[in-house]
Amino acid sequence: MGLKLDKRIIVVCLIVSWLSIVNAEADDDMDMDMGEKVEFHPVNPGSKTFHWILSLFLLLIIPSISATLALANKLSWSLLLTIISTGYSVFETLFLQFPDNVDNHENITSRNSSWILSILLGSCLFLGTVINGSNLVINRFYPHIKLNEYGISYKIFKVLSFIIVIVGWVRVCMAPVALFGFCYGRHTGQCIAHGIMGSAFILYSFVLSLVLLIPWIRKHQLYPNAERSSFKSQEFWDSIVMCTWGIVNTFTEHRWGREAWSMGDYQHTSMGIIWWAGGLLGIFLARKNNRTFIPSLLLIFTGYSMSQHAQHLEISTKVHSVFGLALMGAGAFRIVEISFLLKDKACATDGKILSFQYFPPFCLTLSGILFMSATEEQLILVHDLGADHSAYILVVSSAAFMIYLWIISLITLYLRLVGYDEDGELGFNSRSNEYVNVRDAEEFELGSLSDEENPTPDEVPPHQD
Repeated sequence: MGLKLDKRIIVVCLIVSWLSIVNAEADDDMDMDMGEKVEFHPVNPGSKTFHWILSLFLLLIIPSISATLALANKLSWSLLLTIISTGYSVFETLFLQFPDNVDNHENITSRNSSWILSILLGSCLFLGTVINGSNLVINRFYPHIKLNEYGISYKIFKVLSFIIVIVGWVRVCMAPVALFGFCYGRHTGQCIAHGIMGSAFILYSFVLSLVLLIPWIRKHQLYPNAERSSFKSQEFWDSIVMCTWGIVNTFTEHRWGREAWSMGDYQHTSMGIIWWAGGLLGIFLARKNNRTFIPSLLLIFTGYSMSQHAQHLEISTKVHSVFGLALMGAGAFRIVEISFLLKDKACATDGKILSFQYFPPFCLTLSGILFMSATEEQLILVHDLGADHSAYILVVSSAAFMIYLWIISLITLYLRLVGYDEDGELGFNSRSNEYVNVRDAEEFELGSLSDEENPTPDEVPPHQD
């Protein structure tokens, strides 16, 4: 009882400390120099907003559900949703745009993402119809082509479905950039960095949610043995990715020996150095399926560094500060989860998911969307509109709640479709019918044999004296 109480006190103290830091940062300098309010009159805001919401639903939400159905071997339903998304994507590519307020044209990156998405959707639809035998062109001119529904072609279909979700994410994120005319000229590099890094944090949240929710992963990591020696802890793979990224970042953020050092070069290069240094230590400590705090500690260092980056505008400094706090929270709560709640195991002893375990992935989602929304031109627009950092952070945080709901819902849908048994093995629903059929057949055969060997009383001939 004393140990449980101590763990709870530690968790509560960490949460209270983190919240106090947030309040201190928010109240530290409330006299922001907002300047004069600038009037902003977007062209056709109603139709543009409706267009973006429609694209969000048909080019990201629907394809993600379709990919989930494909991974669960529900090919027919996946193709139905793919047809809907393909039709809208082709129509939007040919007739609809996201023109900005500068030259009334959509930027080339956003436009190209629309073309790429349409091509991918069309290719996925073509391959899917060939697999299930409903492709009219193949059936008419090449009737001898027959693809196995569970062969390599279907695996390619699944991969394409997943890639479509990623491109759909890029398409939906690029639409506001095109609408407001962001990321031109010297701002392009910053927008690319914020978009990639923010999306990487959200993807990391998705991976942690997979490890948390899918029972097969938890079961195989909880009790490693000789047959499962190839399984590694989540922190082992996290350390490899962080180490690789750190090496790349160390030698790409500054052209060594070719240019003078700037403050930004120092900040980003030093971050790369600590990632590959900590990543190497994490790889060593996480060998033999061991849990380690190193990836979480790297998140804390990264969050602290980003929260201390000086920005040109006070609102930008505030948003970066909250982003850093969210990232530090993800790392701190992850350490609490691994060391105190799970005691270095992959999951709780009873196999249940603790409510606290949802906190670190959500903080990663929050930090990712905050970083994507912290580009200089975006915050200049918010500044000119007369809004403050707190209102902007609330709106962005609302998006983080919806994104995390989207992630959890997709994983839950997948588990509901495939099913799993008490050992965490997936595909229980798809195999249950086979088990029932085999069992019924065996019972029928055994019953027939027993009837023949042991006739009923009516079939026994009368005793002959």
